[in-house]
Amino acid sequence: MRIELQQRTAPSAIARLLAPVLALAAAFLLGGIVIAAMGRSPLAALDVYVLQPLSDPWALQEMVVKATPLVLIAIGLSFCFRANLWNIGAEGQFVVGAICGSTVALATHGTAAGAWVLPAMLLLGTLGGMAWAGVPAFLRARFGVSEILTSLMLVYVAELILDYLVRGPWRDPKGFNFPQSVTFDEAATLPFLTDGGRLHVGILMALVAVIVAFVVMGHTIFGYRLRVTGEAPRAARFSGFSEPRTTFIVFAISGGLAGLAGIVEVAGQIGQLKPSISPGYGFTAIIVAFLGRLNPFGILLAGLVMALTFIGGEAAQITLRLPFDLTRTFQGILLFCVLGADALVTYRVRLVRGTPAQAAGRAA
Repeated sequence: MRIELQQRTAPSAIARLLAPVLALAAAFLLGGIVIAAMGRSPLAALDVYVLQPLSDPWALQEMVVKATPLVLIAIGLSFCFRANLWNIGAEGQFVVGAICGSTVALATHGTAAGAWVLPAMLLLGTLGGMAWAGVPAFLRARFGVSEILTSLMLVYVAELILDYLVRGPWRDPKGFNFPQSVTFDEAATLPFLTDGGRLHVGILMALVAVIVAFVVMGHTIFGYRLRVTGEAPRAARFSGFSEPRTTFIVFAISGGLAGLAGIVEVAGQIGQLKPSISPGYGFTAIIVAFLGRLNPFGILLAGLVMALTFIGGEAAQITLRLPFDLTRTFQGILLFCVLGADALVTYRVRLVRGTPAQAAGRAA
């Protein structure tokens, strides 16, 4: 006896809509089991991870701030995933975007630079992410190299470059030998939306990206081409859609938004370069994209949910003395639950007796 997956002829629209919700519930259940095995109360963990942040105004602001890079990166990744291309290296593109954009801030530090500094930083950060994503796109289009491996390996190259810069030529001479750059001038930082708050202009950029992506994906020929390329590659080729061109375009969009997220994060809440500018936003955004069903508004909601896990994880370290790695474990569990829910919606599980040859004989 063996287990087979049989594709459903007409997957339920309601099931597809409820799949992310059920996946999230299953992830919380499994996470509660893990926490109970560690000798902590799952109900207390639920209170710290979810209820307390949602009832604290400061935590709500912080949640929106942390959701900003997640949403920007996930929107870009959704373009790749819709075309059945797998950009796993958004973390590296995020880091390179932060590096490239910060060159302007560091070059103009201490000078009377004008209002052009911040736009130049955002532009260079976007172009840096696009260039870094262009490497796996070129290797895929020209030589057929797996974009999964190349984009992932480039993450570690980008992180090593950042580490070298903040420990070497870009290290703050007055920073007591800490691996960090000088603090950016006011002209090189994103303005805040409210006095004394944490919300900055980068949040508006994420909202604009959501709206633009919604229009492009649902109401343009390019969005239609992405759907055809991802769902029916042969039909896309017969229709004259160029696979290499699509590869370059979606990787440019994905890398550009990841690079923009990087410089927004550095010029927003951090204000300087240091080795730990990201707690893994580029990888977490993959979960956000799938949890949001590759829909821009779904990604916006999923980004807030994943940001909540970061806030709750930080609080759980202090209150329950739980390791922050547990948050990453939960995010991984959530990814498996989302993929599993999608599989069960698309396929029906069957128990089949006998060997595959016997089953083929009975079918004949």
